[in-house]
Amino acid sequence: MGCFGFLKTMMVFFNGIIFLAGAAILGVGIWIKVDSGSILSFLGKIEGAPEELSQVLNVGYLLIAIGALLLVIGFLGCCGAVKESKCMLLLFFIIVLVVFIAEIAGAIVILVFRPLADELFTKFGTAAVKNIRKDYGKNPDVTGLWDTTMSTLKCCGFYNSSDFVGSPYYENNKQYPPLCCPGTDNPCNQSLADSATTITGCFPKIKQLIDENTVVIVGVALGIAALEICAMAVSMTLYCRIKSRRD
Repeated sequence: MGCFGFLKTMMVFFNGIIFLAGAAILGVGIWIKVDSGSILSFLGKIEGAPEELSQVLNVGYLLIAIGALLLVIGFLGCCGAVKESKCMLLLFFIIVLVVFIAEIAGAIVILVFRPLADELFTKFGTAAVKNIRKDYGKNPDVTGLWDTTMSTLKCCGFYNSSDFVGSPYYENNKQYPPLCCPGTDNPCNQSLADSATTITGCFPKIKQLIDENTVVIVGVALGIAALEICAMAVSMTLYCRIKSRRD
């Protein structure tokens, strides 16, 4: 197998993976939009939530768009290499180039508008605490969702256990949810909740997870960028070789 055959094989292999990944992401996006009981649907119903949150709730549409785009890229890359189609390879190169430029622009926007994101999280935190104090212990859907979130993330409330003060659950039981006092069967009162130093609010927990995995996130982003550059280089190399052979 010569260099040309090796490039074709790699092009088909990696774009086959991209095609399957696109199908998976597309499926997740469709599931999020169809599943009315998902967490995103619930967040959209939180009373007092900032209007900007509606942009975040469109993540289902975003996943559908990304999945469809990956399907198209994977199809063009595979078929373009197998059929040695200059048109498909050129279209593949253009789409990947546009995606690469969009990613760079997106990264710049995130850096520039970081303070705006912090303000949005602050507004959402206020709305989330109000939601807990209004419905936790009274609304089964709200109570179940918060219990699942706290159990999964090993956290308590949005910021801390004080978020539950004034909630129907707290008023009826004069204690915090058991998840706020892990490792004990005693009622979760103020002193136990304050002594539970191993547990924190869900928002600080998520921020901690992101901060601890910043290197991994940056590494994945750089790896994706490198793969996109390699994909563009390989597709253009195949395009030029096919064009020279036919000429």
